[in-house]
Amino acid sequence: MAKSIADVLAQKGVLTQEAASGMRREAKSTGRPLEDIFYQHGIPERDVALAKSELLGIPARFLEGGKVEFEILRNIPEESAKFYKFIPIEKSGDGSLEIGMVNPDDVNAQEALKFIATRLNIPFKIFIITPGDLKAVLTEYKTLGGEVTRSLTEFEKELEVDVVGRPPRAAELEKMAEEAPITKMVGVILRHAVEGKASDIHIEPEPRQVRVRFRVDGVLHTTLVLPSAVQSAIISRIKIMTNMKIDETRIPQDGRFHARVLDREIDFRVATFPAQYGEKAAIRILDPAVGIKTLPELGIDGRNLEVVERSIRKPFGLVLLTGPTGSGKSSTLYAILNILNKEGVNIVSLEDPVEYYISGVNQSQVRPEIGYDFSSGLRQILRQDPDIIMVGEIRDRETAQLAIHAALTGHLVLSTLHTNNAVGVIPRLVDLGVEPFLIPSTLILAVAQRLVRTLCPDSKKEVKLEGRAKELIGDELAEMPESARRELEKLMTGPLYEGEVSSFCPMGTKGRIGVFEALEMTPQLEKIILSGPTEFKLAEEAKKQGMITLRQDGFYKALKGVVGMKELLEVV
Repeated sequence: MAKSIADVLAQKGVLTQEAASGMRREAKSTGRPLEDIFYQHGIPERDVALAKSELLGIPARFLEGGKVEFEILRNIPEESAKFYKFIPIEKSGDGSLEIGMVNPDDVNAQEALKFIATRLNIPFKIFIITPGDLKAVLTEYKTLGGEVTRSLTEFEKELEVDVVGRPPRAAELEKMAEEAPITKMVGVILRHAVEGKASDIHIEPEPRQVRVRFRVDGVLHTTLVLPSAVQSAIISRIKIMTNMKIDETRIPQDGRFHARVLDREIDFRVATFPAQYGEKAAIRILDPAVGIKTLPELGIDGRNLEVVERSIRKPFGLVLLTGPTGSGKSSTLYAILNILNKEGVNIVSLEDPVEYYISGVNQSQVRPEIGYDFSSGLRQILRQDPDIIMVGEIRDRETAQLAIHAALTGHLVLSTLHTNNAVGVIPRLVDLGVEPFLIPSTLILAVAQRLVRTLCPDSKKEVKLEGRAKELIGDELAEMPESARRELEKLMTGPLYEGEVSSFCPMGTKGRIGVFEALEMTPQLEKIILSGPTEFKLAEEAKKQGMITLRQDGFYKALKGVVGMKELLEVV
């Protein structure tokens, strides 16, 4: 049986016996740990950990860039983790805490771990980890979890002194919300959300805790789990920042605030909502650094790009973007406005809220609480001598009729609707009280869109095009226009791709891109609308136009390796 790590490494062929003996002599003469000598001579940390595992009979665990959740990290103080070289990894299914140790044979580290486990009243399992993994997790203490942990400790001390045994009153909440620990905690949450490219923050009270989730690339991830005691103070701090009423917890409130985060000026739009266990807050992050993208950058290409560019060059008419909330309609509107923004035209917009400022465009934010909504604002816009009007959303009959009127009187009107697809725009306008005979003379373009998570270019892997994926694409091929079908058939000779989790791409995807379909007004479509539009007739006409559907556009992007089939089928 091997006597030392050097012997195990030699047996595995990682070292020669001669090299192993030389390294032992070097360690003895310099007084340095033998493991440090291994690393100095280029022996991989993974090989050393596996040798140690074999020698001590303790399983090795490799984190490979994976992060430790905040709730797990809280179990072991940063100072102890750093000094004794052990870290919490995760909770096992049996309720025990998995601990990673660089030196599990260190008696002092074992005693310290026993003390911590006794205090937590939880069993633990030990795994051998590499120094690199230890270092990576120690940096987590400097990130969101660590910073919030320190603020929590300060807050809990103040809470014990100030409001023992009863819920804090409004005045006390305001005082706590203004003090350092809560201010710091909210600031840290905002900073990490911006740093992590989150679009939204959700602060959600639960029976025994408060969950903080970030929405990144359209998917919500639990980032923090905080004690219930901080919920009221955090929500109060956010209300103070947005000038909401602190003592009003029975009804929803809206507000926004502006802050400098990571040397950038960023807007935050806030909505509170009374829930079962306290107030919930949803915070939308409006980061100007994201910038206004071009249509191709958003994912509009090929026929779709030709149709959109041709339609927005018309002097008047109605252009509608449609899709569910969070499908990127505003980004597409801004990209179109950026194209149309020239010296010789007057562009006026009504938005809720103004997400990105465009120099040269007269942007106005509606304020329904004082009677300034889309319909009243649209009436006023028509007195501003506009050439192009952008209305954030058509939500009601009055706004729809005003938008149609503006398009009829020589203006190019851009707006959004909520429908499932492009052909659904026409029946939706009829539902909103627009007379069918007005639609052909005003509506020039309807664009439907969805956002799909994109694959990381450096970590995606090839998979064979077969089975269900091949069947789905084959079914769509039969329905596609001839020109698009030929291009897709060529791509079908190659592979598909899927996301692969890696240290630089922990989710397997990074960013999002749009899939689109664009329906133009044509004489044939006009006849269908005037004779009684049905979904089937409209879809048939769209097909005759050569319209690429959302799913077909998505399959094209999947075959080009931009998105994965799994991510695509989540949204279309």
